[in-house]
Amino acid sequence: MDYQWLKTFTIAAETLNFRKASEKLLLSQPSVTVHIRLLEEQLSTKLFDRVNNRVTLTDAGKVFYPEAVRLTNDVDASVHRMHAFSQGYRRNWTIAISPLMAETILPYFLRTFIERHEDIEISIRIEESDTIEQLVDNGDVHLGISALNSKFKNIESIHMYEDPIVFIIPTDQYDEESGPPIHVPDVLRRNHLLTHHHPVFWDDLLVALHKQIPGIRTMKVTQAHIAKRFIQEGLGVSFLPHSIVRRELMEGRLMQPYFDLFDLPTVSTYILVKKKGELEEEFIDEITKYYFG
Repeated sequence: MDYQWLKTFTIAAETLNFRKASEKLLLSQPSVTVHIRLLEEQLSTKLFDRVNNRVTLTDAGKVFYPEAVRLTNDVDASVHRMHAFSQGYRRNWTIAISPLMAETILPYFLRTFIERHEDIEISIRIEESDTIEQLVDNGDVHLGISALNSKFKNIESIHMYEDPIVFIIPTDQYDEESGPPIHVPDVLRRNHLLTHHHPVFWDDLLVALHKQIPGIRTMKVTQAHIAKRFIQEGLGVSFLPHSIVRRELMEGRLMQPYFDLFDLPTVSTYILVKKKGELEEEFIDEITKYYFG
């Protein structure tokens, strides 16, 4: 059974439009029609009904679609493995990391780890923290780095570091010594508060803020790196883990005014792992010694 026929069938089944399928596959529309006809002949069954220029899957087509997807995925995976082997890779290793954690970990640690393991194809999946544990449990990834502690009994959770939450605002034209004092309640009243870019602390923090300063205007921005960019552009203020704004604070691209309305929380970062081989042990040992403050 020809791989290209199967690929053409899966795309045609998903689009239900041979013209769109031909555009996605970079083939002519007659070629799509020929591939489908040849596949139908090999299977001795009709896969599509064509009525009044509309294309629909037959019952046989609906049954065959998941089989075709599985077959093409298996071929794609085999080709990928052979390409990786030809490039010198002898195995692959995948970790899942939340967008929030990627702001801290990817630039500072993974580069040297990858350089020491040139024979391993390391893949990074950026996933939300609330999905990472399930990926580890399913075996889809070898290890996860998450803002959430584990809930599953068979998943080991290793505490990496504790991170203080800090109040962050755009920079102004003054330096720290010559500028006027910053009145935090006024800043919060004048600006949108960018919220919900961390899965843990926002609900309690908003309750505490509303008690102190009623009527704060909020804007949900669910990615920390977007919240940072918005603050730099003057679109709002927010509370962020110190580790992900440390560089911007050092370089003067963001400001951290003194916040004394109440004690701000801290958040934790966890490594989630189900099976620990040599590579997992090495990664955990080294990253837990790394300084992210």
